[in-house]
Amino acid sequence: MIRKTCLALVVLTGLFFLVSAAPAVAQDTIKIGAYLPMTGAVAAYGESEWAGIQIARDMEPEVLGKKVELKLVDTKSDKIEAANAMTLLVEKEKVVAVLGEAISGNSMAGNPISEAAKIPTVSPTATNPLVNQGKQYAFRACFIDPFQGEVAARFAFKDLNAKTAALIIDQAQDYAVGLAKFFENEFTKLGGKIVTKTYIQTGDQDFSAQLSAVQAANPELIYAPNYYTETALMAKQARDLGIKVPILTGDGAQESALIEIGGAAVEDVYFTGHFHKQAATTDRAKEYIRRFEEKHKKEADAFGALGADAYFLAVDAIKRAGSTDGAKIRDALANTKDFKAVSGTITMGENGNPIKSMVINKVQGGKFVYVTTINP
Repeated sequence: MIRKTCLALVVLTGLFFLVSAAPAVAQDTIKIGAYLPMTGAVAAYGESEWAGIQIARDMEPEVLGKKVELKLVDTKSDKIEAANAMTLLVEKEKVVAVLGEAISGNSMAGNPISEAAKIPTVSPTATNPLVNQGKQYAFRACFIDPFQGEVAARFAFKDLNAKTAALIIDQAQDYAVGLAKFFENEFTKLGGKIVTKTYIQTGDQDFSAQLSAVQAANPELIYAPNYYTETALMAKQARDLGIKVPILTGDGAQESALIEIGGAAVEDVYFTGHFHKQAATTDRAKEYIRRFEEKHKKEADAFGALGADAYFLAVDAIKRAGSTDGAKIRDALANTKDFKAVSGTITMGENGNPIKSMVINKVQGGKFVYVTTINP
């Protein structure tokens, strides 16, 4: 019995060394993860960004001589689910980079996990400065809220001639709270006055209390930097109450669902935004727009364009790094300079925040119409 056991051990040991000595099977793909809200309160963002990412992958399907394999996980528009999704991508899927999340709060839930694993992330649209603060591996394709809020305030004061404003803020969203703060600081610095400030919660459908305060204060402008559903419903109720002053909002409302929900009530709503096809100048943008509109039979939108840019930035960094090592990709991302993206020319600035232009758009005739471009 002992001799048989010894023989078995010798055989097993030999097999172990044979397996160990065998050359590793080379991976024929490079995995890039995406964690996006495909369901839930802000699913329209995830759907648009995923559509853009897939067009971008069709345009540049390979890097370092290997096919790019995309791994998508739904965050369900939830912070806990976002953290779980990032954990899945990093630990199980072994991705070399991650695209997402779409909104700031969910990005702040996921980024500590990727940071600990030294996996670079590129968010298409998380604009809150806290998303990347203190992080070495977190990047974004969009401008940040201090710039957006300041531009919105200057546009309101100088272009829309508003000297008084009412703020309606979704206090459940870090994005909305931060953007309102940056707007207020710049608006009052210019000489404007905030005459009323009221708060809502994501998912609210009745804004009568907030709009009653607006009516009483009689402002020349409403600044409501909230997401598309709440902005659309608020606009409908404001117009029903006879409130006709301009409504100005942020990039988070510039989604086709806003027009579908708000209809005529969102006509002449203004946005600080990332993209409009009329302002697109790069060859990559023109090719992207052609492919997107040919495939989806609708105009290329801002969230899709930024999803594509997140992909292009990650692939360009992998290419320049010449490696799938997280630290090397991170260094290449940080050194991005004059990259011709879909949404404009991007140079990566401090804390993984791109230096790029902004566009002002508005709703006119049931479409998003380009107004002007603001350079940094």
